[in-house]
Amino acid sequence: MYRRVQQAQQKWGGSLTAIDNWLDERQQLIVSYCRLAGLPPFEKDRHTLPSQEKVREFCQLLMDYLSAGHFEVYERIVDQCAVNGTDSRKLADSMYPKIAISTDLSLTFNDSYADHLSTRDSAAFDHELSDLGQALEERFELEDELIDTLHAKHTDSGVSA
Repeated sequence: MYRRVQQAQQKWGGSLTAIDNWLDERQQLIVSYCRLAGLPPFEKDRHTLPSQEKVREFCQLLMDYLSAGHFEVYERIVDQCAVNGTDSRKLADSMYPKIAISTDLSLTFNDSYADHLSTRDSAAFDHELSDLGQALEERFELEDELIDTLHAKHTDSGVSA
């Protein structure tokens, strides 16, 4: 996941401020996810839950990332697709339901853990965090395809920063 965001930053960095900010948020989200999951270099005792503060921080980053996507980046992509071509719009329309799956899973995770971690056991938390990580990875792939479409097909029409 982290390597993918670095590649995205290299590929599209500087093309649109909203995308730059969004990719920075994605990077922060991935680092926070790795801390919670105990992935290297943030290894943890597999039988303990992370602190409520770390979970709350992750959930806040997650909600910020989702909001930026839906209310800034996706809106910009849809606007440009409407102006510049039906093929791009069809791609966006086909991807949003797939992206919505990870949105729903993220909201459920946030509702379950942002303020109530102590009521859960570590096995359930680890399982749900893993499911969320897989959904986010799929989401990032879809989002990258949308960004690539915006960048490749619409840069000449004044979309760039």
